[in-house]
Amino acid sequence: MKVNVEELNLKDKPVAINRVAKVVKGGKRFSFSALVVVGDGEGWVGVGKGKAAEVPSAIAKAVEHAKKNLIRIPLKSNSIPHEVHGRFGGEHILLKPAKQGTGIIAGGAVRLLLEVAGAQNVVAKTLGRGNPFNAVRATIQGLRQLRDPQEVRAMRQAPISSDE
Repeated sequence: MKVNVEELNLKDKPVAINRVAKVVKGGKRFSFSALVVVGDGEGWVGVGKGKAAEVPSAIAKAVEHAKKNLIRIPLKSNSIPHEVHGRFGGEHILLKPAKQGTGIIAGGAVRLLLEVAGAQNVVAKTLGRGNPFNAVRATIQGLRQLRDPQEVRAMRQAPISSDE
């Protein structure tokens, strides 16, 4: 889905910054790898990864990458519409909707992603090692599975009740 990035009021949050080394003939060359999540707080969210010699330029590259990979997640009363599981690598994330006032109950990387997405009442459990790169990718994979109740009813061609 194409979206005009300039129209969205995107906020970015760095999730992880690592110093990485490349071993060369003369010793080690150090650079920085950054993982960043961006979102508008209203359902648009993206994840990006950047690498550069300095931290600010690595973050800038990650933000640009994240803006190119935005996805739309359906939100239902500041929560997600239904329970989903996301898997990536050795990481498994369980996301459950929560009632009003619960807040975001989630580990570091997943919490940041849900905050910038705009979900305010979600319970998440990270089953695995907790590697932030894999945790964020598993969360995105889970969020991609979310379906809006109206979209599902339209697919099934069922009548829409007034309780939603």
